[in-house]
Parts: sequence; structure tokens; C-alpha cells
Amino acid sequence: MMVSRSGTHALNALALLGALPPGAHAGAARIAREIKAPSNYLGKLLRVLSRAGVVESRKGSDGGFRLSRSSSAISLIEVIDPIEHILLSKGCVLGRAKCSGINPCSLHEKWSPVREHYLDFLRTTTLADLAVTHVSSSRRKGGKQHHAAGTAAGGVR
Repeated sequence: MMVSRSGTHALNALALLGALPPGAHAGAARIAREIKAPSNYLGKLLRVLSRAGVVESRKGSDGGFRLSRSSSAISLIEVIDPIEHILLSKGCVLGRAKCSGINPCSLHEKWSPVREHYLDFLRTTTLADLAVTHVSSSRRKGGKQHHAAGTAAGGVR
């Protein structure tokens, strides 16, 4: 799996936030229930994403989290990297301390293009693309025809 469970929780949470009406917020507990994630842990992930500028938070009875900008303007790497630090990870796929084009491991030449392709995918795919995928897969599986926001957010309206 290329994305950790934490990264998956974050992507699902932000897909849900992207389906909220403009200006609306959702609390971490509500989001956690909808995406079936541990509430306290999801709250921590959302605070990390808030510090990274991907989501905004507001305290109070009508508070919670919302996207900081349109889901079409947030790339998957902006969601995944603050949690997994994949841009900092230049480590060897075999775990060697020193691995580079000058001193490559046996997999370096094959792994480097795969890693770059994966990073390019994360840079060029947005949360809006993820929402479209949720809608399409729901319809293919014979699910009810919900409006895009409800389907992408796992039924939250």
C-alpha cells in the first residue's frame, strides 16, 4: 500500500469536508463516525492539516473543520505529505544508508522513476478528483443515486 492508514483517514476526511456546503464546518467526532476512524486520532490528523493550511478550524458549538480552499485547488500531496513526510523521504527502497545515482543499490534505477511517477500523481490529483471517484464507484456498485456531495462524503449532508 502506497498510502498509510493515517493518510487514508485524512483523504477520506477531506473528501467529506469537500462535500460540505460553502461556509459549513464539521466536527472531528462527526467526521470520524462517518469515515469509521478513531475520533481522537482523526482530530490530531486534522490539526496537523490545519497547521499545514489545508483545513481551517473554528471552535464553538458551530465550529469544526472545513477546507481552506476549493477541493479542486488542494492536491493529494498537500494532504499526504504533512502526515507522512514523503517529500523528505529520499531513503533507499532497500534501506541502505547511502543510495544515489552515484552509489546506487540494485533497485535504484528501477525504483527512482516509480517514486517520481507516484509523487507526480499526488501532485496532479486533487481532492475534487477523489470526490468524482467516490461518486463514480458508488454508481457502478449499484448504490443509490445521491447528489455528489452526499456520495463523496459517505452520506453526510
